[in-house]
Amino acid sequence: MTVQSPQPPRESVELRRDVTIWGSFMWGYADVGADIYTALGLVIAASQGMASVAFAIAGLVYICIGLAYTELAAAYPVAGGGHYFALRGLGDFWGFVAGSALLLDYTIDISLFAVASAGYFLSFWSKIVTHADRVKHNIHFSANFIVYDWVMVVVALGLILFLVWLNIRGMKESSLFNEILGAIDIVTESMLVMCGFLFAWKPELITSQFLETWRHFDLHQFAYGTSLGIICFVGLESISQAAQETRRPATIIPRTSITLIFTVFIFAVAFSNLSLGVSSWQSFRDHLEDPVAFLATLIPFIGIIAGPFAAFLGMTILAISANSGIMSASRLTFSMSQLKLLSPWFDSVHRRYRTPARTIMFFSGLGILFVVASAFTPQIIDTLGNMYAFGATLGYIIVFISLIKLRFSDPYTPRPYRVPINLPWKRDEGRAIQIPILGFIGVSGVSMIFFFVVYTHAIGRIAGPAWVILCLSYYLYYRGRIGLPILGSVKHNWEQEQIQVLTSAEEFDLLEQYKLALQERDKMLRKRAEATP
Repeated sequence: MTVQSPQPPRESVELRRDVTIWGSFMWGYADVGADIYTALGLVIAASQGMASVAFAIAGLVYICIGLAYTELAAAYPVAGGGHYFALRGLGDFWGFVAGSALLLDYTIDISLFAVASAGYFLSFWSKIVTHADRVKHNIHFSANFIVYDWVMVVVALGLILFLVWLNIRGMKESSLFNEILGAIDIVTESMLVMCGFLFAWKPELITSQFLETWRHFDLHQFAYGTSLGIICFVGLESISQAAQETRRPATIIPRTSITLIFTVFIFAVAFSNLSLGVSSWQSFRDHLEDPVAFLATLIPFIGIIAGPFAAFLGMTILAISANSGIMSASRLTFSMSQLKLLSPWFDSVHRRYRTPARTIMFFSGLGILFVVASAFTPQIIDTLGNMYAFGATLGYIIVFISLIKLRFSDPYTPRPYRVPINLPWKRDEGRAIQIPILGFIGVSGVSMIFFFVVYTHAIGRIAGPAWVILCLSYYLYYRGRIGLPILGSVKHNWEQEQIQVLTSAEEFDLLEQYKLALQERDKMLRKRAEATP
């Protein structure tokens, strides 16, 4: 939908900087930390006794992704995240492709985690209400439509509507919701892991399951499980999405991102190893809707209490992950609209709450449609997970390429954090360039996961490309209609914009460094011009 800008030009309304260091960490944890509640059952069911290996491979790729986002978000603290980095490094077209892929990821985030939250809610309900399991297992509409599934859908839709209201109210209110529940989740997950390894873990059980799976190794199944494993680590970019609303982002983002990367990686590896050392992989296959709650019930001494509590906690932490999806989708489209990749209709900000209310409602509405559509497939969570992995991996590939390109095209922007393993290179007489070796490793790793997704996900390789093609059709129409280049880029004064960004973020030390770097460059260019006959 396209709405012409009113005349005279509307007043520019900026997003409010309300996110603190703890809020920034929790925006990321709300998205990434909740993933284990959904991915644990899916990955174990697919990878069987080698699920721990699948999680580890996906986790190592995720660490590379996380470090890349940390550098880029600290250097360019604006709303938009991956699409903005791609636009700065590769131009408008690739910025839009990255944006459309990540937009699929965020929209599915809303649907997937709202459904998963509803699943844990019903699991909690079944543990405290007599005979509730009969509702889940014995009552059918027909051979294909189970009452339990549709109750889960209705609960998920109610949750999405509540989160829409919450996000329209403002980032401060939405961030507070994340912070409280996220803190409880970190403490609870830590207790489950410690008690599980102390009282329930059997090393001989995890070893026997690994060896049994290895003897009957199925590459297709393992690749499928590894590609689903990336679900457990999707969402770190939420920190970069909130960068324009974060106080002192260039200072805060590196701290919060690196802490988050290793917190989530440790939890994912710990839960996968604990699960296979407590019960058979087949038992987790039968609990795709509530794998963490099921694991908690198996821990001696605390299981009778930990099971219901983990189910309740899963419900809440998945709710804040769906909340992060709404935030990320709305901020991404807000940024894309301001950069003329989408209609100005998408960058409208609510006059009272100063939030992108239109995009919040629009993409939450798409999330609702995805929930309803997936209910007609054999497995709701698996269907949504397929599309989630496609959007994330495609977007990450483009972000890694952008990281490498920006090191060459924009060496003057201060980088409070750089990814490790760099090769210095001074070309001509210009500024020294740090070539990010880890960036090339990351491209290879994410490309491998992307290949696994396309090769093994029947739904993902159809619905994912269809989404991107549909978005590109809109892009071609919109850019052609307003007379902007389709494959080319709108001319930007990136240097002036970067000065404005750092000024708005109150990163005055970095601003001074940036201006000095530009002055040195201009001085060098003048000398070179004077020396040329």
